[in-house]
Amino acid sequence: MTGWLLALSGLPGTGKTTLARALSEATGAVHLRIDSIEAALSSRGVSFEGARGDTGYVVAYALARDVLMRAQSAIVDGVHGWPEARALQDAAIAGTGARLFTVELACSDTATHRDRIESRISDLPGLTLPTWDAVRTRDVTSVPAPDLTLDTARCTIEQAVDRLQSVCAPL
Repeated sequence: MTGWLLALSGLPGTGKTTLARALSEATGAVHLRIDSIEAALSSRGVSFEGARGDTGYVVAYALARDVLMRAQSAIVDGVHGWPEARALQDAAIAGTGARLFTVELACSDTATHRDRIESRISDLPGLTLPTWDAVRTRDVTSVPAPDLTLDTARCTIEQAVDRLQSVCAPL
């Protein structure tokens, strides 16, 4: 049996981490959160100013590959707002027999999305959460042809987990 790799993308406040945690609990997949990696690196003095901005992703997909090499499954939770992310995903699954599944989350209700952003409290030391203006004006490239797009304004996390498990069988 081989594992699978789920690349979970979307703007901040769309529910990526909440969904990744719930799916990880339901399936036993390893949850790799870009925010956790970047906050840890920042706490050690790594600056992302002027950097390419992909350091956390490079680390996450290297760790995902380690997981996949053991025929286990991984979820990488991050914005993924740039085209080169797909190359990291492809490199992670190469030669593992794992299936890559891309899911993009959105929140179509602007008031709900804004409330999520403005009411968030960071759960990670060193993580600075974005403001609503920063999220609203963020330059992000959508994932090309995601396997699934979920609108978290229209479904609960439980419904999203059920949907992922039915679409991605045999998760």
